[in-house]
Amino acid sequence: MQEAFLHYVWKYKILNSSSLQTAQGEALQILSCGEHNQNAGPDFFNAQLVLDGQRWAGNIEIHVKASDWYVHNHEQDQAYKNVILHVVWEYDTEVYREDNSVLPTLVLKDYVEKQTLDNYYKLNDKAGKWIFCENHFAEVSNFTLYNWLERLFTERLERKTKEIEALLTASKNNWEAVLFVLLAKNFGLKVNGEAFRSIAQHIPWQVMQKIMANNTQLEAVFFGQAGLLHDEIQEPYFLKLKKEYAYLTHKFGLQTKGVLPCNFFRLRPSNFPTIRLAQLAALYHTHTKLFAKLISVKSPQEAYPIFKNSVSAFWQDHYTFKSKSKKSPKALTKKFIDLLLVNTIIPIQYCYAKHQGKTTGEQLITFAAGISPEQNSIVAKFNELKPITSSALHSQALIQLKTRYCDEKKCLECAIGNTLLSRK
Repeated sequence: MQEAFLHYVWKYKILNSSSLQTAQGEALQILSCGEHNQNAGPDFFNAQLVLDGQRWAGNIEIHVKASDWYVHNHEQDQAYKNVILHVVWEYDTEVYREDNSVLPTLVLKDYVEKQTLDNYYKLNDKAGKWIFCENHFAEVSNFTLYNWLERLFTERLERKTKEIEALLTASKNNWEAVLFVLLAKNFGLKVNGEAFRSIAQHIPWQVMQKIMANNTQLEAVFFGQAGLLHDEIQEPYFLKLKKEYAYLTHKFGLQTKGVLPCNFFRLRPSNFPTIRLAQLAALYHTHTKLFAKLISVKSPQEAYPIFKNSVSAFWQDHYTFKSKSKKSPKALTKKFIDLLLVNTIIPIQYCYAKHQGKTTGEQLITFAAGISPEQNSIVAKFNELKPITSSALHSQALIQLKTRYCDEKKCLECAIGNTLLSRK
């Protein structure tokens, strides 16, 4: 038995409450279960009860065993002085207040229906399962599921907002600089994301503003800060970038201490850090006011043209500095742009609107619903349990569900878990 289940039972009154009695024989009526406290102190604040005809207001403490009160030393803690009811699963001892009176105790196992308990044990039987509820996931109604996914999508945006807020603080509220760091990170994808983030954070935005009009200088700074201009290569363009970078390093006092190395290992040529940095340079060379353009787009169709830029001439027939390849514009694919929209543009729009005191939830849900879903192992596995994803809204929500609820065993805080627990 887990205490979280007892919190769930109490919070939602999933018990036969028509004729409740305390372990001491007092008639009990629950007027209000109180406010669930997630921090230190009693589990529920400001509950309202009627005990033997007398009305009480105060706090509720919940334990698996009544003796846990003493195990946790609550008798020595003034924070528990105003507890009016002790709620337990097993009543193995009496608990006394400071004045030596007995603290009223409700024994939940006497009032929880067998079906609810059976549902709980089934939900917590993970033997060999990917998630606890996988055997019954498909039974959840689409209405419950899709409403929950919308909430999870917003939760995920809130989590991403924390990273944006930290970048805002570091940049003294420079939204252009924040966008640059986020875009750089997501251009690097999973393998080089942190390396690209560190590169961007070592290029002051004031420097970016001064070199954006010159694509060669942009590439020189990007490749130089990435540590990709150290080799002894006789390719003329490489030598040109190397010379330009040495000049710009001296001019702007660029530093590379703390920049993480880029990785080429096991990457397809189209994802080589050289190509992704060249594409990022092309984007900023083409759009010097990128934040103003991206903050106002309302749909994928408005955003796609902004990202359709060809790399510079050298990279059209190279993947590295060392050898030529078949010529191609190496423009960003729709799939890659979709990832940028989901992981960069929508979160920064959400955060920016909050700073402006505006609400954009519905608009961003519509935006995400128009983007193709991501393809990854989490999304694929959920779709095996029940066909779900039709958009990035759903795939982002499923990632949130798996990582923040399933993996952390928060079934009792999940709408799906609640539905399965309460079914008859």
